[in-house]
Amino acid sequence: MRDIIEGIAFDLDGTLYPNYRLNIRLLPFILKEWRFLSAFGKTRQIIRKEQETNFILHSDFYQYQAEILESVSKISGTRKSSQSNKNSAENIKEKADRLIYRGWEPLFKKIKLFKNVKETLSAFKKAGLKMGLLSDFPPETKLKYLNIDSYWDAVLCSECCGSLKPHPLSFIKLAQVMKLPCSSILYVGNSHPYDVAGAAAAGMKTAWIKSPFIPNNVKKRPKPDFSFHSYRQLHDFVLN
Repeated sequence: MRDIIEGIAFDLDGTLYPNYRLNIRLLPFILKEWRFLSAFGKTRQIIRKEQETNFILHSDFYQYQAEILESVSKISGTRKSSQSNKNSAENIKEKADRLIYRGWEPLFKKIKLFKNVKETLSAFKKAGLKMGLLSDFPPETKLKYLNIDSYWDAVLCSECCGSLKPHPLSFIKLAQVMKLPCSSILYVGNSHPYDVAGAAAAGMKTAWIKSPFIPNNVKKRPKPDFSFHSYRQLHDFVLN
């Protein structure tokens, strides 16, 4: 694989560390804010569906998200353009930032990576591969807390690009920042519908880190170029 790729890029959440390690620490938040968290999840589903049918690049993604979240949360009833609803959306935007975006980041000080992640990243860097990272949530502070912020040539947040995975926009922008064609990048992620499908739609090669609970004969489309359970397997696939 090394002779046909020039760069390797990663998702963060659930890809470089197990999701369950974060979910355990999120349990108090989930119990306290389950209504808000449920509304946030529904909002993201709405956004992804809109991206499929009628994609519009919004100048302020977070405001756009807050307006939908305000409606889903039924704080002011229906979604309108009144000044009061705009104020309510601003409150929702601040709450999402405080509770979810900034609120979750300190938890990463105690999150452990998958085994052999650092060794694999170091080997890729030493081999001369350009290194990228693309996450739906802002990754910079998380990378510092995980102590893996020094490996990357490009770090992007899809929301800051104006979309959510699997829309190909943020994958294409990542390739542009890495200064590589999409076809020469291997993208590594844990979500087939978001990471594998999104990267493949942008023209990237894909590697899927599978949960051990997913059967080997599961049929997914598009099919990833490589499926793996351990970072030793990814290391050998890329470099050998």
